[in-house]
Amino acid sequence: MTARIERPLSPHMQVYRWTLTMAMSIVHRATGIALYAGTLLLAWWLIAAASGPAAYSHVQAFTGSIIGRLIVFGYTWALMHHMLSGIRHFVWDLGYGFKANEREALTWGALIGGIVLTVLIWIVAYAIGGGR
Repeated sequence: MTARIERPLSPHMQVYRWTLTMAMSIVHRATGIALYAGTLLLAWWLIAAASGPAAYSHVQAFTGSIIGRLIVFGYTWALMHHMLSGIRHFVWDLGYGFKANEREALTWGALIGGIVLTVLIWIVAYAIGGGR
């Protein structure tokens, strides 16, 4: 009889070397989940706007607080990052961007682009008076 070697049946986390592409793929999924919660907040805001001044003032008080602004800022970042990461996945679906340097460039572009777009959106919002 031969001795049976106990080993994992499939690769596991200890086998893989973490890469930015792998981490951003996980973040893409996490931002997709976060967008569900943020969309509930958006729906709350729209329903309150349709319900009248009293309901709307409650939502505005929440989103105007520090916690509310952090949540809305996070929602903005999640939306921008998820959009750019989705474009990255779309490029891959078309069969492009699979070389190592192309993968890294697309991944860095989604990461940096999401942050830059979020900051720009908030700068523009405050500049036109949305952050009063």
